[in-house]
Amino acid sequence: MVTRPHMKRAIAFLAFAAALSAQSCMSGKLDDIPAPPALSSRLGFDITVTREGIPVTKGEMVDAADLAASMDPSRPFSLIAIDEDTESLLLDNMPVYSGSDGNYSTFLEGGILKIPTQILFSAYYPHIHHVNYGDSYHSYSIPFKADETDAGPLVSKTVERCIQELNTLPLEFRHITNDVGFRICDITPAPEIQGLIRLRKLIAHNVASAGVYLNDLVLGRGDWSYQEYYRDVVVFEGDAPVGVGSANELFVGQDALVEQMSQSKRFYAIPDEVLMGRQYVEAIFDVDSFTLNGFTYPPLKDQVTKFPIYGVLPDNVMVPGKQYTFHLGLNLGTIYQEITFTASVSSWQTMIYENNHDF
Repeated sequence: MVTRPHMKRAIAFLAFAAALSAQSCMSGKLDDIPAPPALSSRLGFDITVTREGIPVTKGEMVDAADLAASMDPSRPFSLIAIDEDTESLLLDNMPVYSGSDGNYSTFLEGGILKIPTQILFSAYYPHIHHVNYGDSYHSYSIPFKADETDAGPLVSKTVERCIQELNTLPLEFRHITNDVGFRICDITPAPEIQGLIRLRKLIAHNVASAGVYLNDLVLGRGDWSYQEYYRDVVVFEGDAPVGVGSANELFVGQDALVEQMSQSKRFYAIPDEVLMGRQYVEAIFDVDSFTLNGFTYPPLKDQVTKFPIYGVLPDNVMVPGKQYTFHLGLNLGTIYQEITFTASVSSWQTMIYENNHDF
């Protein structure tokens, strides 16, 4: 089954069509059951990505239904299968490639699946050359390092099928990382000092970027184990004027501020617990010269504002498969705020003690 191409904003399904005999699942001796013919399977896919997500307020998440998966047809995904009864490995990290027509195709030679049995299928993308299996092949682990791949890994939900009913194999892929980006604006309340900020650099500090994802076929869930690998991600470098107010808020691109999320600079991160003082965003900006009340203020260079992530997200946890857009507001009022002094006056009595040293 081949899905229609170019379906937007939805996680599509992979159809796995196989030529098999019409026998039902049953028990029997191996010698009494003829081996099925060689499996010739054709898999079609239509998994696209759109980054025109729903604008969210600071700390909100885009629902998983609004976050489409992304698969590059030039790269294979991997297929894993175990016999549920014998707990033996039937398909060992088999790469599935795209054909010239853009449809995924593979051929399973005879002798791999010979007897009626219940099979647990799992898949992940992109394919890596080696995975480690847990006890009885019930789970497998996928290493991931964010700066070594251009896409966060996708993992399918486990599919259970009887081999004799294996005419389709729906593989529903889901994100297991986070997609992170930023929007920014000038929130200075005083009109006379609005519109003077020029963003020059934006850095996300201490981003969890490497780990091992342990996928459990039987339980149908997975967990990340961390390698204590954190990196600083330079999101923006340039010289861009920052718009005033939320109505002029823009997405942060690699070297410009842009209107569309699809043009912005986003990165993948491992879902992580947000700890006080660890994860934060650093904005480095310049301030243009201006005249106020007859006094000319010189331009300022390399001003820094730090935005802590702690306290922003629900329960201070990043949820797998979610897309986060953080909204940053720069306020010049905190730089040019006048310092005022107040004083109180009261009577003061001098007391001289016997030793003449204590007052």
